[in-house]
Amino acid sequence: MIRYIFIFITCFCTLLKGQDSRVTEFAQSITEQELMELLYVYASDYFEGRRTGSKGQKIAVDFLRDHYMNLNIQAAEGTNNYFQEMTLKVDGKMVSTENVAAIIKGSEFPNEYIVLTSHLDHIGIEGGQINNGADDDGSGTVTMLEIAEAVKIGLENGYKPKRSIVFLHVTGEEEGLLGSAYYSENPLYPLEQTIVNLNIDMIGRNDSLHDNDEDYLYLIGSDILSQDLHDISISINKKYSNLDLDFRYNDPLLKVYERGRHYANRYYYRSDHYNFAKNDIPVIFYFSGTHEDYHLPTDTVEKINYPLLTKRARFIFHTLWDLANREERIRLNSDKKYLNIDKNGR
Repeated sequence: MIRYIFIFITCFCTLLKGQDSRVTEFAQSITEQELMELLYVYASDYFEGRRTGSKGQKIAVDFLRDHYMNLNIQAAEGTNNYFQEMTLKVDGKMVSTENVAAIIKGSEFPNEYIVLTSHLDHIGIEGGQINNGADDDGSGTVTMLEIAEAVKIGLENGYKPKRSIVFLHVTGEEEGLLGSAYYSENPLYPLEQTIVNLNIDMIGRNDSLHDNDEDYLYLIGSDILSQDLHDISISINKKYSNLDLDFRYNDPLLKVYERGRHYANRYYYRSDHYNFAKNDIPVIFYFSGTHEDYHLPTDTVEKINYPLLTKRARFIFHTLWDLANREERIRLNSDKKYLNIDKNGR
């Protein structure tokens, strides 16, 4: 009897090791070359800085839609051919704009949703100069596209995620998180069945605190609503990535120096994950910090650290894969920190 138990355990461990090996293969389909090729298009002058409602933003959403169509990843339900259309106020004018949403349905828990987000817009043309936003948020956008392709490769090899994965590119972030706010008020999939939001915004550079650290990444909000999510991130990083995970901005009151002054960072409130968090959905905001080219025409593609962007993208993929395939959904904390602090960080 003991012999049979030993054989069973050995076979089970071999199976798990084989699955881990395949998942690593899928992650390695995310490459420096493909990230670079995508970003050199997405953050080019042709997209005119992707200001919400502009011609360049329309070019951007067409580019994203075509990418998902080419991957044969279906449009999210309730969209018009991948577009969640809306009208927003920008500079006192009403403009038509759209989120882009695609989905890979889960095999065992299709009505539980993981939403991956990045913002597709930037600040457009100012003073006659195009702000291409290579890091903000071209880096997050192309990372999402590569992660979608990696999940699709897994699917084609018989590894369908247990939970549904929604790829949501939101508009209007630079105007005040408007596209994600619209989604949270008009969700394509029920918020109560959305188990987590992983938001990727500016992960292509190094900030001044990490000039000599080639392997770091900020994770913001990971423990605020779900300790499970925080612990999973640490475990996945140890297993696959060995990044220096920096959690300092889980405290939104921590002071930072930006644009010539010190003030509470409030990063927890400053990107699209917050519109999920305020609906009691656990979140992680993946971020590499601000830099001297933030919101300037000099935020360009040649300044992106592509080897580090690749490593960060693979880590996010592994986290997504684990969350999509674990048996139990992550749990909410009984205490929810910081949600009642106002927008001035008080």
